[in-house]
Amino acid sequence: MALPIETQYTAAMRGLLRKMTVTHGDPVDYHLNLDNADTSEPLHLNPLLGQTIQMSWLSRIVCQHCGRVTNKSFSQGYCFPCFKSLAQCDLCVMSPERCHYDQGTCREPEWGQTFCMQEHIVYLANSSGLKVGITRVNQMPTRWIDQGAIQALPIMRVASRQLSGFVEVAYKKHISDKTHWQKMLKGEGEAVDLIRVRDEMAEVVKADIESLQNRHGLQALQPVTDTEPLQFRYPVLEYPEKVKSINLEKTPVFEAELRGIKGQYLIFDKGVINLRKYTGYEIGFEPV
Repeated sequence: MALPIETQYTAAMRGLLRKMTVTHGDPVDYHLNLDNADTSEPLHLNPLLGQTIQMSWLSRIVCQHCGRVTNKSFSQGYCFPCFKSLAQCDLCVMSPERCHYDQGTCREPEWGQTFCMQEHIVYLANSSGLKVGITRVNQMPTRWIDQGAIQALPIMRVASRQLSGFVEVAYKKHISDKTHWQKMLKGEGEAVDLIRVRDEMAEVVKADIESLQNRHGLQALQPVTDTEPLQFRYPVLEYPEKVKSINLEKTPVFEAELRGIKGQYLIFDKGVINLRKYTGYEIGFEPV
């Protein structure tokens, strides 16, 4: 539940930054989340477009897992001990084809069972251009919005995160798996015929997919062919001609006009800031 309309756009908020909550709408709806804030309710950001915001880092970083105060954030919000010990910070989270759960060396087997040993989706998206990616089934469409995609299309349902990584490896020989954030923030981008790309690429990677199905079973990798692409429009008044990143550690206090929101970025008239990068930072946020 958001703050009451009569108070939410004038009150200063202070707390530990978390990623913005997103809702698929026209445009996408955004709420700011600050743990330990004076109010636990999120702040609806869309109505703040065009207003001047004062944002400040209050010189404290708190690990989002253990609550330890830390001098440096690792892997978007963790202290160093958690970064070294948690499975969610392991290299295989970013490169799922390197999953080692079946070798018995997962840092946290119970977490791996819950997070990795469940159905995943391989998808095509259009953010800074065409890309291939993976996500858990329950993260659609949040994953695509967080990447600033303007289109997304599921193309395969697989039985585990590792399998999604194997499929992604086959596709990324031909399609990028990266989002170029500067390009994504410069505009809406041009539409892509994702269904055409899906069908063309199915032929290109056919041998790779059949090899995986022979090893893991037909049911473990199922093409998705009955879904239409999702479209996303973001609350942006004006895109920047030149993308300049705001660094809270170098500029701990700034005032700027909020011009848009896309992905997990706030777009100001003086630059852009990736809120997810500052997960666990204690910040102040106030319309002025």
